[in-house]
Amino acid sequence: MSTLVVVGYDDHYKAEEVRLKLRKLQSEHLVDLEEAVVASTDAQGKVKLHTAVNLTADRVLADGSWGALIGLILVCPFAGFAVRAATMARSGALADIGISDTFMKDIAATMAPGSSTLFILVKQATPDKVLEELTGTGGRVLKTSLSHEDEAKLQAVLRASRE
Repeated sequence: MSTLVVVGYDDHYKAEEVRLKLRKLQSEHLVDLEEAVVASTDAQGKVKLHTAVNLTADRVLADGSWGALIGLILVCPFAGFAVRAATMARSGALADIGISDTFMKDIAATMAPGSSTLFILVKQATPDKVLEELTGTGGRVLKTSLSHEDEAKLQAVLRASRE
């Protein structure tokens, strides 16, 4: 089961900076992110969601590859890929994968103009190493599925100063 963490920042670019740190940690296999989205609020209070990858496209390529394999077995690899990719694109476009866009926009809309919010779904992590990297990045935990104890630890780490 994935863990949801939503952190708000007063700075317009801070959530993106933290997301980049998390992506680096993911490349080091210290955290496995299911989704990481940044919502920014402009001076007029309009919310914009920034995703790092197109999850639908990723699923289409992965599932299209299965279609190609099946097509290869049936001596028509391109047709298998095309049919499977088209089916997945159609169904993927209709499904809200990961964190609901409405949920993210509703939370981000409560933030002050010029701020940003980081929404992450974490499949698994090495908590001590991830928290070490996030020390002093600021922000405040807005929502989470963590326990109260773990939420307090995370908030303390975000507020702590780097030594």
